[in-house]
Amino acid sequence: MKEDKSRRSFLKNMALAAGSAIALSGCDMKALDHFLQKNFRTLSKAEVDEIITSLQLEYKNKYGKDFTVSAKPATDGILFGYALDLSRCIGCRKCVYACVEENNQSRGPQIHWIQVLQMEKEKGIDFADSDVHYNPEKVPEEGHFYLPVQCQQCRNPQCTTVCPVKATWQEPDGIVVVDYNWCIGCRYCMAACPYGARHFNWAEPSVPEDEMNTNVHYLGNRPRMKGVVEKCTFCIQRVREGRYPACVEVCPVGARKFGNLLDPESEIRYILENKRVLVLKQELNTQPKFYYFFGV
Repeated sequence: MKEDKSRRSFLKNMALAAGSAIALSGCDMKALDHFLQKNFRTLSKAEVDEIITSLQLEYKNKYGKDFTVSAKPATDGILFGYALDLSRCIGCRKCVYACVEENNQSRGPQIHWIQVLQMEKEKGIDFADSDVHYNPEKVPEEGHFYLPVQCQQCRNPQCTTVCPVKATWQEPDGIVVVDYNWCIGCRYCMAACPYGARHFNWAEPSVPEDEMNTNVHYLGNRPRMKGVVEKCTFCIQRVREGRYPACVEVCPVGARKFGNLLDPESEIRYILENKRVLVLKQELNTQPKFYYFFGV
């Protein structure tokens, strides 16, 4: 029997075998453990600790490095929000590559959680005529502006409602996450997302060992596997430790702002209360917590 570690293939195998022990004979036991574990939201602390220890050992054996796998939960009184100043963004894409490095995104096949769209100023925001593959000698290019797009962290996320196995949900601090061990790769969530913010691992993700970020979160940037969906988590491994997302830190012009929407003294609240802000596809009532504004 051909070895296959994917959850979807495992389900298929189990159905075909109809309870036969033959279905189990070819499965990797580690994949079987991951498949049989409960959804992350239903695990006890002891079960979480056991899984975290198992993952750290697995990553140590696979990558030859010591990983710190966090399962830190949301903090009461925090609801994360993001704002992006379209008048400052210069389209340099430093945010794209900082995100790739921080979140262990596959270099081959290439996956980018952030896409920067180039648009013509005279047309305004026009997704139909935007260019994600722009490549001028120098940015910003005359007559153009730039609109980065990533997960909009909606208050009313359609991607979570369509998941048939409840592998994706919104955390109390507003971050929409994916339990990779529960994802069956059906891609319903990708079809439901109106922003194209979710990405599917069609092949085993490839990250050079010397570029692997070993500080990871179970629901964030830990190494993914073939056949699962992934997306931006506001760098959950950083923001739950009081740090900014990598894309915010790296932006050379300060176009990206991040903070606690529940804090009336935060910069993100100041922007919402004093700037003209917009959200993408407002008519869909997804209620993004990712806001765009013109600072100047």
